Amino acid sequence: MYNLHPGRSIVVAMAAEDANALRRALEKNEIIPYFQPLVELRTGLLSGFEVLARWLHPNRGLITPNEFIPLAEDAGLNGLLTGNLLRAVFTAAKDIPEHLTLSVNISLTQLTDFSLPKHIRAAAEQASFPLNRLILEITESALVGNTEQAYRIATELKEQGSRLALDDFGTGYSSLRHLQSLPFDELKIDASFVRSMGHTRESRKIAAAIVGLGNSLSLTTVAEGIESQTTADMLLWLGCDLGQGWLYGRPVPPEQLPEVLAARLDPVPPVPEPRSPVADSTLPLRLEALPTQRLAQLNAIYDGVPVGLCFVDRNLRYVSVNKRLAGMHHLPVAAHLGRYISEVMPSVFPLCEPYLLRALNGQASNDLEICYPDPNPLNEKRTHLISFHPARDEADEVIGVSVSVVDITRRKQAEQALAESEDHYRHTVELNPQVPWTADPQGMILDASQRWESLTGLSVPDSLGTGWIRALHPDDVKSTSRIWTESLRTGRPLDVQYRIHRVDGTWRWMRARATARRGKDGKIIRWYGTVEDINDQRSAEEALRRSEARLKAVFDAVPVGIVIAEAPDGRVVMSNPRAEEILRSTETAPAMIDDYCRESISFTPGPNTKSTRNIDQDQDHPLANAIMGGKSIGPTEYLRFHSDGSSAWISLTGAPVLDPDGKVSGGVVAIQDIDEDKREMQRLSDLNTVLKIKLETHQ
Repeated sequence: MYNLHPGRSIVVAMAAEDANALRRALEKNEIIPYFQPLVELRTGLLSGFEVLARWLHPNRGLITPNEFIPLAEDAGLNGLLTGNLLRAVFTAAKDIPEHLTLSVNISLTQLTDFSLPKHIRAAAEQASFPLNRLILEITESALVGNTEQAYRIATELKEQGSRLALDDFGTGYSSLRHLQSLPFDELKIDASFVRSMGHTRESRKIAAAIVGLGNSLSLTTVAEGIESQTTADMLLWLGCDLGQGWLYGRPVPPEQLPEVLAARLDPVPPVPEPRSPVADSTLPLRLEALPTQRLAQLNAIYDGVPVGLCFVDRNLRYVSVNKRLAGMHHLPVAAHLGRYISEVMPSVFPLCEPYLLRALNGQASNDLEICYPDPNPLNEKRTHLISFHPARDEADEVIGVSVSVVDITRRKQAEQALAESEDHYRHTVELNPQVPWTADPQGMILDASQRWESLTGLSVPDSLGTGWIRALHPDDVKSTSRIWTESLRTGRPLDVQYRIHRVDGTWRWMRARATARRGKDGKIIRWYGTVEDINDQRSAEEALRRSEARLKAVFDAVPVGIVIAEAPDGRVVMSNPRAEEILRSTETAPAMIDDYCRESISFTPGPNTKSTRNIDQDQDHPLANAIMGGKSIGPTEYLRFHSDGSSAWISLTGAPVLDPDGKVSGGVVAIQDIDEDKREMQRLSDLNTVLKIKLETHQ
């Protein structure tokens, strides 16, 4: 028999001493918060911190909560501990950005204390800390046999604005009932499952199931104990939201928070660890490890993509087929499952078999164009783009083949039609006497018709860029380059003429024209132009100019004044120097002889005309009559009065200019100076009159 009473006294004494030490520690603020980072797995960005209490003992160093929390609960110091810790947390939170959250653990005793919501609210109000940034973590063990009280307290905490997280999920016995009855916001995967995911398949399945359960209940999922990038990759692939662990940082005291924040909030994200071979071999995980909701999502994607998809096993039997591929085969999905490809598609199987066997040996085949008759009554030819990829299990063994099929029949038909159209266009361009060309915004020639080579002997490839300049006459290079540069600078259309060296050794004149094409922003994106042979036109124009020069010399040399006008308005287009001399005008030719097309008082009929003429009659305007009436007038004598008061006799003859079809296109008037003859005749006439009078008087 053992006497247990002395031992019991020693235990009670030790507990009392520890309780006193804990009370002194609370009075001296030796219980301090440590902060461990919470990180978004998808982005690597800092999401918040989990607060972990530490007793900074003067002799023993740091003491973890597992040792002093039970002591505080037994000694009734839990409320004091919670209040002190929350005040320290909220004080430190002043240096933490507002978008980051703080997670605090709630013990079993605290969850039965109806004053807990009041203490939390008071501490938050004292520090002006918004409760919507606070996440309270409750362990499964704290809920066993205490659901009703916990529900009341949890509901009040939620109403205050705090969020709730179910901690250490999977380690208790009634988790699903708690998830159903309590208003949780987060679900935390216990670190024991997370740490063994890399080497234990069962742990991966449990983690996948917890993540899927959290997603199905719209809860944020948090993984504890992440120590490697491999584990982080697997959790990210499973759909986990947040993570914490030594990979992202160990818990730190408040004075080290600025350093952690500076590192984690740096705009340049840290370089992630490279994926290990273990991670690569376990990703992707088997579909059987995924939750029902994830499978439903994958099935929706599987059937919704515009690509035919199927999976066949090693025996080349259909395991799954999406609706798009079944539609391509004109068969229901059920008609595929469990049947061999050779049975379902006998005409296609011989074409695909080599690639299926290659995939079973681990070699993928991508984007193969396979043409075969469509299995429908019309038996039309279809072209499909097919890829074959080996599917591997966790041990990297090939378990089947994933096949994707895209119907590209219309695209192939469009490509063929485009090729025919381009062929037609090419023939049209080759028959075109002009040479089409394109250039980039800097003026570099990008393309030109083959006709350029037949004209210059310079091949199109040699003419691209600035190579075309080699075909120009040396005297035309500078002026042509200057005009082209000006068009490039201003964006105005190009119009330039130059000579090119022909294959036969001759030089021929060409005319290049181009217009810029602009984008939506107004900037030039292309120049489109043509080059045409204008040598014959230039020769004809030169011959015409020489002919006009000869006619002009004759026109100016004749001793008769000549005036030419257009119909129907009588606008004077030409007069020779003799006309200006006779009319004694310093004005320009059109204004000088415009009187012949309008009424004028500058002319008085001579005395020897057939009848007396009124200046308002049509006969006083011989050129106008000739143009409008289509008849010749004159010669008619007129006495012209000049602006200096003098006068002179002139003779006018008007005639119409008729087109080949007889239509009046203009008129011409000839002007002669008859003043001396007229005045001599007048003098002789006057002399005769005097003599006659004298004779009559003598008689």
